[in-house]
Amino acid sequence: MNKLYVTLVALAFTAVAFVFATFPRSTFSELEKRELAVFPDFSWEKLKAGTFTQEVSSWFNDTEPFRDAFMWLSMTVKSKERLVLSDEDNVTFHASDTESEPQPEETPKADRVEDAKEFENANMANENAKIAHAGIIIVGAGSNVRALMAYGGGAEGGTTYADVANRYQQELGSGVQVYCMVIPTAVEFYCPDKVKKHTKRELPTIKNIFAHLDSGVKPVSIYQALADHVDEDIYLRTDHHWAPLGAYYAAQQFALVAGVPFRDLSSYEKHVVHGYVGSMYGFSGDISVKNAPEDFVYYTPTDVEYTTTYTIYTIDKKYKVTGEKKPYDGQYFMKYKDGSGAAYSTFMGGDTKITRVRTSTANGRRVLVLKDSFGNALPGYMFYSFEEVHVIDFRYFTKNIKAYVSENKITDILFANNIFMAYSPNTAKNYLRFLTQ
Repeated sequence: MNKLYVTLVALAFTAVAFVFATFPRSTFSELEKRELAVFPDFSWEKLKAGTFTQEVSSWFNDTEPFRDAFMWLSMTVKSKERLVLSDEDNVTFHASDTESEPQPEETPKADRVEDAKEFENANMANENAKIAHAGIIIVGAGSNVRALMAYGGGAEGGTTYADVANRYQQELGSGVQVYCMVIPTAVEFYCPDKVKKHTKRELPTIKNIFAHLDSGVKPVSIYQALADHVDEDIYLRTDHHWAPLGAYYAAQQFALVAGVPFRDLSSYEKHVVHGYVGSMYGFSGDISVKNAPEDFVYYTPTDVEYTTTYTIYTIDKKYKVTGEKKPYDGQYFMKYKDGSGAAYSTFMGGDTKITRVRTSTANGRRVLVLKDSFGNALPGYMFYSFEEVHVIDFRYFTKNIKAYVSENKITDILFANNIFMAYSPNTAKNYLRFLTQ
């Protein structure tokens, strides 16, 4: 019997070794939505330093044959074994083991990486904010599963974000009105009471930011506007972003504060991408998120004319801007097939660009939206409100912002960042650099 057992184990081990050594290696993970490691280039310097063998080892581990099949099996088994914090509420908590998060499916690749870093970079906001390590909370069951990114910021945070809005108002003068919008995330509205110990409230941080704004800067408080509609699909269940409907209610509040016209949803055409699974599956590695696809619903304006011009940045391997391409006209709303994990890129197709939209709304108002990826869903609701809408991501801008505002006759500037980015001093640092670069 012992000999039979040893023989079977040896055969199994030999079969696995044969597969790993001879079968084609994986190059892309559909589960993780990322390209896998490539075999490293050889150099005697790397070999002497020991980095070459380390890179080979990393490549070997990252590109195993049938990687996705093994991962799917592992996640399925773990989902059966996982300790559930509350059977009644069906809640699971995933602690993050590393500071690096898997990448959501976005386009282009640079945007996938930078969006994943939105939460990771906020990790260092101050010693009380361990945001990336706080983990992900999975609530609900079956088709109602929702993944929530826990928030770790304190009530005293975000003052640098307020400071930068104040600085812009001071530098740009009375000819330009600056607004400050802080976007809460889904955990603020959908976290069950029994697991609220894993996250902190976002409202105190938002209030602190608004309290530090100068009187000349107009706060755009969207918290209550969102809270009034929590029974609607204002946040995506499988993605870290809000849903386009949530952005609609935020844009409505901004229009009210800015004193510009605004149209209700009857002036928009509804579109649906079925079977959407967003970034939170990759972030959590929880198979229940993948098994709970949702509808990605967005809206396009129907009776306003508009032309969209893009200036695309070129990006190096470290995702730094190395240049820009010649401006060209394109579509503002991109179309994605059912089941595409890139549906959030419907708006402008991503972040690594400057966007300028000229509309038929001739009212002399021109808005510049300074944002992270949450802000992508906002501008499409502004075409009835402004004659021009400009969009700049805080991670990608190489021009001088004062010169840009002057050249384009900008009348209004909206800072629109999610709470994680508003909390991070790195965001404010980038915005301040725009004033002098």
